[in-house]
Amino acid sequence: MSTLKKHYHHGDLTKSLLESASLIIKEEGVESLSMRKLADTVGVSRTAPYHHFKDKNALLCALAEKGFGEQKDRLEALKAQTNTTEENFRNYVYAYLEYALQHSETYDLMYGRTLWKAGTPSDSLKTAAKQTFKTWIDWVEVLQAENVLPDNNTALRIGQTTWASLHGLTRLFLDGIYLDPEDRADMVEQMIKNLSSTRP
Repeated sequence: MSTLKKHYHHGDLTKSLLESASLIIKEEGVESLSMRKLADTVGVSRTAPYHHFKDKNALLCALAEKGFGEQKDRLEALKAQTNTTEENFRNYVYAYLEYALQHSETYDLMYGRTLWKAGTPSDSLKTAAKQTFKTWIDWVEVLQAENVLPDNNTALRIGQTTWASLHGLTRLFLDGIYLDPEDRADMVEQMIKNLSSTRP
């Protein structure tokens, strides 16, 4: 527990709570997180977290919302690069997988049943998820126009199924089905070829 202990700087409690909650679920799992443990970890009164988050569900929603924001920012940054669109798409696939592997617990909250089926997703979380997906669909239109992704269906359908392939492969990696780095690299490259409309 000593690795989790962290005192916050005055006026930045929300950030400290989110950072500490993220560390707790990373090291001990979502089930071990409680508002009481979080308060003890940050070094504040046990009522202090409730001034920022109504309950554990609200806290988890905030973590997932933060994840969607980070994912959206990554996509926007990649879109702005001066590489070819095809290179940017390839880089995005790797960046998506890297984020999921580095922040697996947050990724599980973003796309798992904990909040979307077993919990109650907040309105702001729903908005963040929709905004991130819209950013992706807008880019899919560009990818289709530049012959990187197929144009035999709408951007929505191509975007949904392309993401489903990427998410499915990500889950296999996160769940430990494929641990060999060489297997991962080969599978990622093959998936990119499968998704692209310019297959050799």
